[in-house]
Amino acid sequence: MNEEVKAQQLLALLPQTQCKRCGFEDCQAYAKAIVLEGTPINQCPPGGQEGVERIAHFLGVSSTALNPEFGLESPRRVAFIDENWCIGCTLCLEACPTDAIFGTHKSMHTIIEAECTGCELCVPVCPVDCIELEWATFEHETGWKAWSSEQAQRAQSRYALHTLRLQNPASSAPKNHVEAKRQNTTIGAEQGEKDQSRESLAQDLLKAALLKARE
Repeated sequence: MNEEVKAQQLLALLPQTQCKRCGFEDCQAYAKAIVLEGTPINQCPPGGQEGVERIAHFLGVSSTALNPEFGLESPRRVAFIDENWCIGCTLCLEACPTDAIFGTHKSMHTIIEAECTGCELCVPVCPVDCIELEWATFEHETGWKAWSSEQAQRAQSRYALHTLRLQNPASSAPKNHVEAKRQNTTIGAEQGEKDQSRESLAQDLLKAALLKARE
């Protein structure tokens, strides 16, 4: 089997949280390092021990314990922004690998909980420490018990769009109604509905901010 193809197949076994806890830039980089460079298979805390065993089975090698130097397996957490302290600096927007944070410059930000992978990358970049992490699963739900294959696939798709947006900001904005229609078709009706929900949420947040400023 071609090593590049093998790396892509192994990538599908990773949780796609893009958290960098494995020591690599993203899940894809870690998958390639395992296949091409022989990097140990036990460096992914979000995948947990089951994740290690999945990779071992795929590669036909012996399983090993999760390396605690890269973090411990734990229940999944999601980020929460204290909107009373958010200054709208937008630093967390670029840090979030799945664009799970919604907000604009100098306005309150909020977390789209369903899209948050719990990567924690937004926490250290916040200059006012207004981002906290909350438990999203029960104590016994760790690794792949706290994260589904469907969620991983969605996170991978959103990460691809996030990367494209950072490389070419204009690519995420349709230039005309024809381009908009093409993008909606590509992303799908479900994403379109989510975008409308986000826009509505932004309007609500702005209204709340104005009301608070008038008090």
